[in-house]
Formats: sequence, structure tokens, C-alpha cells
Amino acid sequence: MARNITVIPARANRTSLAENLAPSKKRVAAYCRVSTDNVEQLSSYEAQVNYYTTYITGHPDYELAGIYADEGITGTNTKKRERFNQMIEDCKAGKIDMIITKSISRFARNTLDCVRP
Repeated sequence: MARNITVIPARANRTSLAENLAPSKKRVAAYCRVSTDNVEQLSSYEAQVNYYTTYITGHPDYELAGIYADEGITGTNTKKRERFNQMIEDCKAGKIDMIITKSISRFARNTLDCVRP
């Protein structure tokens, strides 16, 4: 009985062995937001930006993909949050692997905004 053999040609290796063995760093971004322009909120905004910059750059497995921050803008919708929308576009473009934020309410107050692709 004759056997059918399918030959699958090898693909060119586009990475070196060293690149395959080296662990890749996660591209991590942070999102910071305060909803008002009052003095107490502005200090929180600055503290968030400073904290996440230090945290991400100090983590050996992370590469800073950006600090995205909207100042004095409500979290009830995303229409006027320019930096938030830019961050989402960068995620879709494959520039960000993970986002960290102070709390989910900083990211989105509306469930649909949080889960919409």
C-alpha cells in the first residue's frame, strides 16, 4: 500500500538563538487620571505619574511603553479623554502588552467603555 507523504518546508528563522533564549520584557503603560482641576487632585495626578514612571522603569521585566494621563477630565465616558484614546489605539497597534492604573475607576466608570474592543 502506497503512502502519501506531505513535505512541509522549513521556514527561514528570523530570530537568532540568543533572541529566542532571552526573555522578552513586557511593554507596560500606565494610565493616570484625575477628574477635577483642584489643588488636591493635581497633587494626586502628579503622584500617580511619578509613581508609575518609577515603578515601571524599576521593574526588571518591564519596558516603559508610556505614561498616559488625562487631567481634570471625568471618567464617565471616553470621548474627551485624548490620552486614554491614544493608549487604546497603541494597544490595538501592538505597542502595549499591559496597562496598570491606580484603580478601575481611573480607567473607566462605564462598564461598556471598559470592555469594548
